[in-house]
Amino acid sequence: MLDAGAASVSLTRELQRILQTPTDERVEYPRSGFGGQMRDLAKLIKADCGLQIAALDYGGWDHHTLQGHTEGVMAKMLGDVSQTLATFADDLGPRFGRVLVLVMSEFGRTVRENGNIGTDHGHGGFMLAYGGMVKGRRIYGKWTGLQKAQLHQDRDMPVYTDFRQVFAEALRDLYGFDAFRGNFFPGYRVQAKPVDYATALV
Repeated sequence: MLDAGAASVSLTRELQRILQTPTDERVEYPRSGFGGQMRDLAKLIKADCGLQIAALDYGGWDHHTLQGHTEGVMAKMLGDVSQTLATFADDLGPRFGRVLVLVMSEFGRTVRENGNIGTDHGHGGFMLAYGGMVKGRRIYGKWTGLQKAQLHQDRDMPVYTDFRQVFAEALRDLYGFDAFRGNFFPGYRVQAKPVDYATALV
């Protein structure tokens, strides 16, 4: 127990040291919570400290009111995501060729605006795969339109690709790990053909 505790303290100190190193002056992340998280993640990657997987959260997307359009809250937040990811790629330079970033929404939104100039919870959301490990410049998925008869329960986008399939393929292609055989996602079984979006690292 003492050895494990000492190792944890040592690792924490090393991580703090890495995160306190100055950011490259040529790189300027957006001054947002998400920008700061991705800046710190880039520091850890460039430090070659053994990091393989990281998870970040960006809250505040539950836009039931005043969602806006091209200049609203939604557009501002999407702009932050876009600028941050672009800066992250620039910051990593050649290292970005061995990086896979998966961006996912916890839930979708309704197609129609509600009475509060916002949208309510929906089923089908979106995912974005970004990085050197992606077979890029493609849209993966299925599009059936926005007519009422084409929507789930006449109100939102249907789910065509389960997010667990997307994550499972990343684990397989980057680490050679079979998530389905290992029951990594309890109770989930493959229900569709592979998305086939990631390049193999192993």
